[in-house]
Amino acid sequence: MEIKYWSDIACPFCYIGSTRMKKALKELQIYDETPLEFKSFQLDPTLPKTTDRSMLDNFAGGHGMSEEQAKQQMSQISQMGESDGLKIDLMNAVPTNTMDAHRLIKLADSLNDHALMERIIDAFYKVYFSDGESIADHDVLLKAATGAGLDKDRVEEVLNGKEFENDVVSDEVEAQQLGIKGAPFFVLDNKYGISGAQPYDVMIGALKKVLAEEA
Repeated sequence: MEIKYWSDIACPFCYIGSTRMKKALKELQIYDETPLEFKSFQLDPTLPKTTDRSMLDNFAGGHGMSEEQAKQQMSQISQMGESDGLKIDLMNAVPTNTMDAHRLIKLADSLNDHALMERIIDAFYKVYFSDGESIADHDVLLKAATGAGLDKDRVEEVLNGKEFENDVVSDEVEAQQLGIKGAPFFVLDNKYGISGAQPYDVMIGALKKVLAEEA
């Protein structure tokens, strides 16, 4: 089975959705032979790398909500993450551009080491959702990426240039061509799409359907 999914580091539903998909793959005992192909999807590529806006202001403004409504929804998302064993502290997250994080994920992908890439993605989610640090800060990215196993010199080389930017943009163009308007979006065997952080049972059901067809 082939699974590719469009995702952004700044997307809590991507974090939750990918966690549920991995859990479903492990339950069906097909995780090792079904690597998830990460596709870049920036929720807001126009965001600057540095900003004085809080996540509350950014979330409320981006969703046309009052601060109180935004607080409630952000709290609900955090609780949703907790139910899947994830720490999602949206209130203290730093709204910022995620291009450089995506470029480093592409660097990891280019090494054909899927376990390494998964560690990089998890490290970046932790930076964004648990640590309250900027995922655009090069020092933060360097620490997280090298801690997860990437070579320090290579990370610095990528961060100091534009390498892999075209790969990120290519993923986003592919999403547009497929009519994908949000993340996460999973594509199973190039036939079936799963939009959003669907319940765990939905993930299991979709995987079983594809397995049955393959059999």
